[in-house]
Amino acid sequence: MIHLALYQPEIPPNTGNLIRLCANSGARLHLIHPLGFRTDDASLRRAGLDYAEYVQMRHHDDWAAFRAALPGSRILAFTTRGKQRYDRVEYREDDVLLFGPESRGLPAELIEELPEEQRIYLPMRPNNRSLNLSNAASIAVFEAWRQMGFSGAKEL
Repeated sequence: MIHLALYQPEIPPNTGNLIRLCANSGARLHLIHPLGFRTDDASLRRAGLDYAEYVQMRHHDDWAAFRAALPGSRILAFTTRGKQRYDRVEYREDDVLLFGPESRGLPAELIEELPEEQRIYLPMRPNNRSLNLSNAASIAVFEAWRQMGFSGAKEL
């Protein structure tokens, strides 16, 4: 399954929601430090840490450590400055869906490390800055999972 990477997330409930998303979708979660909260934060636990046992979650000290841990994976940076719409991407099994911190998004220098076709955006109506992190990541993870036939999902 795909990887969901959060670069320096700041708001515990968003990360908690995404822990739960990963538990339900099979995505592997990567938290790239520094985080804007402690992992024992009560709001993180309430939002999703009780699902942590069902998630493959890794912590990375910084961007360089994260890159070193996944050398062969294609990184798709989700940004309002993206060049390719999320539903036009052909997702692969080992792709990394990368999202930045809630207050500022991914740094420009990090985005510029990637080819333009790996800079992804979610469409929005005019005059809106961005979507909530956990909502945006959920949209992206489910599109990737949909393209993979919802592999591993329980059928009703």
